[in-house]
Amino acid sequence: MCTRRLSRELKAIQKSPMTDPNVYTTPLENNLLEWHYVIEGSRDTPYEGGFYWGKLIFPKQYPLKPPSVMMLTPNGRFKPNRRLCLSMSDFHPESWNPMWSVSTIITGLISFMGESAPTLGSIETSTAQKLFFARHSLEYNVKNTQFQSLFPDLVEKHEVLLQERIKLLGEVRVEKERDEMNKLMKKSSSDKDKGELGLEGLLAALAGLVALVSILFAMRFL
Repeated sequence: MCTRRLSRELKAIQKSPMTDPNVYTTPLENNLLEWHYVIEGSRDTPYEGGFYWGKLIFPKQYPLKPPSVMMLTPNGRFKPNRRLCLSMSDFHPESWNPMWSVSTIITGLISFMGESAPTLGSIETSTAQKLFFARHSLEYNVKNTQFQSLFPDLVEKHEVLLQERIKLLGEVRVEKERDEMNKLMKKSSSDKDKGELGLEGLLAALAGLVALVSILFAMRFL
């Protein structure tokens, strides 16, 4: 049932691609349960001009159970390569509707991306940071060999945009911005890891405290 459903959805999307904003979607050639998408940033938002790559991992029980949702491109709204807690993701199976589809999921993700409400997997950044991520998102994506294989048209688009940018700003300025982007990527990754390690430590400490209280409580009745 899962593969039949996803095959039908793929044909429907190929026949009528998502637009406004443009969305590119494709499953892995050897795994229909893993779909990759690229969302173009919505107009009149800090994401305009960006190309946001992510993936959907479908369970074998789809459409009865929801997929996990991830965004791989640094964007200033979601942590890269982390499962996102959304109403149409596997974090909330109780709110999942089997009538929803790949298009529904991505539409919901785009809508939530434009909001500021926090959720597990979201981060807070300034508008300037989001604009910077958007400007360099495609360049970030095309460094990945899997992206190159899945979205060759966007790789070509990047080459065209890069040449236009060099012509406009000069090669030195473009290279300087590239260095700034790399530094920002490393800093974001470092901050993210520190935050997650801190949370894990806190949860471990709480678990230990609960265990100690349980032991002390039990000893009262020995």
